[in-house]
Amino acid sequence: MTHSSTAAASRPASRRARRSSSQVLAVAALMLGLGFGSGVQARRPTPQAEAHAAIDIRRTTDGIPHIHAADWRGLGFGQGYAQAQDALCTLADAFVTYRGERSFHFGPDAKPATRSTFGTPANLDLDFFFKAFAGAPAIESLRQANPPELEQLIEGYAEGYNRYVGTLHQPAAPKAAVAARPACADAAWVQPIGPDDVHRRMIAAALAGGYTRFVVEIAQAQPAAAAPPASADRLSLSSRLRIPVGDAQGIGSNVLGFGGAATGGQGGVLFGNPHWYWGGPDRFYQAHLTLPGAVDVAGIAFLGIPVVMIGFNNDIAWSHTVSAARRFGLFDLTLDPSDATRYMVDGVSQPMQAQPLAVEVRRADGSVETVRRTLWRTRFGPVIDLGARNPALGWRAGKALAIRDINADNPRIFRNFLRWNRARSLDEFIAIQREEAAMPWVNTVAIGRGDNRAWYSEIGAVPDVPDDLRVACATPLLKAFAALDAETPMLDGSRSACDWRRDPAAVQASAMPAVRMPALLREDYVANMNDSHWLSNPAQPLVGFASVLGAEPEPLSLRGREGHRIAGELLRARETSASRLADRLSRKVLESRAYSADLFKVPLLRSACGSASVEIAAGAGGVARSVATGPACQVLRRWSNRADADARGALLWDFFWTRLSAMPADELHATPFSAQAPLSTPSGIREGDPRIAQALAGAVEDMRKKGWPLNAPLGVQRFVRSGGNNVPLFGGCDAEGYFTVACADAEGSYRMGPDSHGNTYLQIVHFDARGVQARTLLAHGERETAVTNGAGAAPVLRYARKDWLRFPFREEEIARDPKLVRETLRP
Repeated sequence: MTHSSTAAASRPASRRARRSSSQVLAVAALMLGLGFGSGVQARRPTPQAEAHAAIDIRRTTDGIPHIHAADWRGLGFGQGYAQAQDALCTLADAFVTYRGERSFHFGPDAKPATRSTFGTPANLDLDFFFKAFAGAPAIESLRQANPPELEQLIEGYAEGYNRYVGTLHQPAAPKAAVAARPACADAAWVQPIGPDDVHRRMIAAALAGGYTRFVVEIAQAQPAAAAPPASADRLSLSSRLRIPVGDAQGIGSNVLGFGGAATGGQGGVLFGNPHWYWGGPDRFYQAHLTLPGAVDVAGIAFLGIPVVMIGFNNDIAWSHTVSAARRFGLFDLTLDPSDATRYMVDGVSQPMQAQPLAVEVRRADGSVETVRRTLWRTRFGPVIDLGARNPALGWRAGKALAIRDINADNPRIFRNFLRWNRARSLDEFIAIQREEAAMPWVNTVAIGRGDNRAWYSEIGAVPDVPDDLRVACATPLLKAFAALDAETPMLDGSRSACDWRRDPAAVQASAMPAVRMPALLREDYVANMNDSHWLSNPAQPLVGFASVLGAEPEPLSLRGREGHRIAGELLRARETSASRLADRLSRKVLESRAYSADLFKVPLLRSACGSASVEIAAGAGGVARSVATGPACQVLRRWSNRADADARGALLWDFFWTRLSAMPADELHATPFSAQAPLSTPSGIREGDPRIAQALAGAVEDMRKKGWPLNAPLGVQRFVRSGGNNVPLFGGCDAEGYFTVACADAEGSYRMGPDSHGNTYLQIVHFDARGVQARTLLAHGERETAVTNGAGAAPVLRYARKDWLRFPFREEEIARDPKLVRETLRP
């Protein structure tokens, strides 16, 4: 992008910017007091019409809203109202982001307070990014693709959100309501929204596997830059590319789907568990949505989304994991020697398309100015400058890169979810997935009522880049890039023949058709823990697919191996009903076992604990020293290999394993990975390697520097502040092989909070003669304050004590819930 700015201190700000928050919200309250939104006539409805239009929000145990409405608009209204009640400040901040207005409200150099799928770039870069990719053309494309029911949900969501915002400024609000006012209630950036704000939010979710991973590198790309744009994160390019979504390793999920072979022919059981953000705009929200005769579905969605994205109805249940497939690709451009904004295709110079953009910025002195940039687009996609990560990948003399995100042209995602919300069988669910091929960056696992099969698939929006196209369109830069990342396609942009393929069988131009993507139906089990598709079931590897879909074969993560170990153990138990398997599964998935310790602790201690102390060599300018490791060996020998809150040794193991992980795998392990034994390799330890004892000594030193006893209970450090208390938690990070994930991601801290990721929503679902039976947990709770030491602690405490909630799905279950509270909204 090229840059220019125009001072505007003496010029009035835009009309909306000049409004005070109280003016905006007073207008909203007046407008919403008359009806569902602007354009509604201010006439008194009949009692019969009021009853028909009433929207019930019944909150049950842990504050879960069950929203019941008489039409789609009302259903969206209830979802928007309930989400705003629980997470107004997070939502309002997010809508500012998606509009590209952060710089006006929070300043251009500040960054979002919490992490998300787009990381934490500076506000100005985020504003230009969303102005470019969530503008009118993208919104219109989405609106045109959505069915009327989804558009009505979206309109209703905006109106329900606005209704709640309006209540905050009613002068006669009761004292209880005033006491519960969100901290941001009077902020200028808390404003009414419209349907397009929800559309923008949907677009942001779609781009999480592609463009939003490189906000800075796209937003600042410009010809002949004095310096290439530096990324907001500190990761190497290869590390960044290995993270499919988000900003940290371990952002992902576990899912296990069992068939009739595990339940004595009594149907399937599904376990789903996203490891996701505990705060910020991508936080999950749990709800139950009912429109009689049309939809009755429960589960979770991102904040700002009015449909269920992971969940169940009375006939199906499904969950997702972040996929290893690449949803974007790069093009190696050859620039016109006479003009860095022109590029050569088939020997012909073509101009880049210049998209001028403008962002209003409020400076520290209160003045407002307009900053302008130009986004440069090519036939392949926008220009991206990765020169700060690797000079060969920058916009430089004669060369540049373009990036293309398959989901920038995929408006089918949320209509797919709505169709799944209403699906009546596993076969219908599968048919919808094949027809839409819409899932943006996830794997899918599902089960159906009265069905002994479990379904796994990678079917979704993936670039159609077969391996023969990679070979035919390789450039010298591609060959070097492949050493960093072998899955992301980089093709020769100087030849039109090197664009993504167009298969007439595909739903979307340049997307891979469903018939060429991995899928599997099994009666034993299917599973994914964010490894590639190839080993969703060890008895039937999925091979022969394009490398853009993920490596095959490749070593599983330790978490992946632990997931398959759990699945195999439960399969061998040969339970005689789905209910009994669900009982066993509910205990097993929360055991918090460190699979790295189960596999390797004994030989590692044998190697490291031969003497009571270890000499650590002198570092630069330092002196050699002796570290007593005997006490550490005793702590680790006594440790149960589990990360329960009271576990003594889990903290020490974290430090030990972190240091061991710095060793190349083929130097640490005695037996390397084998595709013929993927669940048991790599295996063994090269005992006697002095680096093992050095790693243990280093771990002892790490604990000492923090002032932590070697046998400190995990929960003393791994906790969340909720409801005024420290709540000790269980679980660990991805690298140690914990199936139960809790990762603070704050350097040197184990404290969980809104900047953490880990277990979020957990569901175990099966079906019986009555219909769906579900147990759920929501680790971070419904309310945005639940993990910031505020209100809403009940679900957090439930999760901490591993106390599964029997989800009240049927009307009679809701009616007898001991915590039932009902709120009726009327136009």
